[in-house]
Amino acid sequence: MIRWILSLLCALFVLGWTVPVLAQEVQIPSYTEQQLQKGEEIAKKAFEATEKGNFAQAEAYWTQLIRDFPTNPAVWSNRGNTRVSQNKLDEAIADFNKAIELAPNAPDPYLNRGAALEGKGQYEAAIADYNKVLEIDPNDAMAYNNRGNAKGGLGRWEEALIDYQKAANLAANFAFARANAALAIYQVGKKDEALREIRNLVRKYPMFPDMRAALTAVLWEKGQQGEAESNWVAAVGMDNRYQDINWVKTTRRWPPQMVAALDKFLNLK
Repeated sequence: MIRWILSLLCALFVLGWTVPVLAQEVQIPSYTEQQLQKGEEIAKKAFEATEKGNFAQAEAYWTQLIRDFPTNPAVWSNRGNTRVSQNKLDEAIADFNKAIELAPNAPDPYLNRGAALEGKGQYEAAIADYNKVLEIDPNDAMAYNNRGNAKGGLGRWEEALIDYQKAANLAANFAFARANAALAIYQVGKKDEALREIRNLVRKYPMFPDMRAALTAVLWEKGQQGEAESNWVAAVGMDNRYQDINWVKTTRRWPPQMVAALDKFLNLK
């Protein structure tokens, strides 16, 4: 998961914030009110394009902002996020590197670079970035969740579960952290406990396709075909990607035992 930086221009430039660059203190240049207003308008367009899934257009807007505000780490990090969304991972990492160079004590560029490194399968490097986020902010729920994802990528599911549960405890409404914890619980062999947690999540978030699909898989394996099929209709009605077991395995990255359970349902085993 990447994190968008929403406070972009005024928070940095109007307050005259300074950031260290290569161990030197560099004062951010002063900008006119007109320049800042134009920058905010472009940033708003970039976020709107992102919300519509038009990541190439969003990238173009952030590139324009980089030309206008090259010392603002937020614009570099946000362009990196649009590149991650287009699977342009090496280019994204270059943007995050620049953001980190400009603001080495800001957590978001490390978090976002970690997500890009995960996309390249470089899980140990991703964990190092998430550890850096937690060094800066020990209560960053998303860093715990993402570190759990990276540990899962290495097959370290017991450790991943601890991170997911920590993320869920820090942010009570972080549904994906709770979902990831439920999937990890299933992976480590506590299937009845996992089923209870998945049911709880479906009750709390009835429009959560990930947990509807997970409930389908668990119920099917337990022989409760009718309820499994009912949840499946709801799941694919909201997100038909769960019909693609390769997407579930490599993009959503469910744990292997959950992937196997869903595969049994998809192939009516």
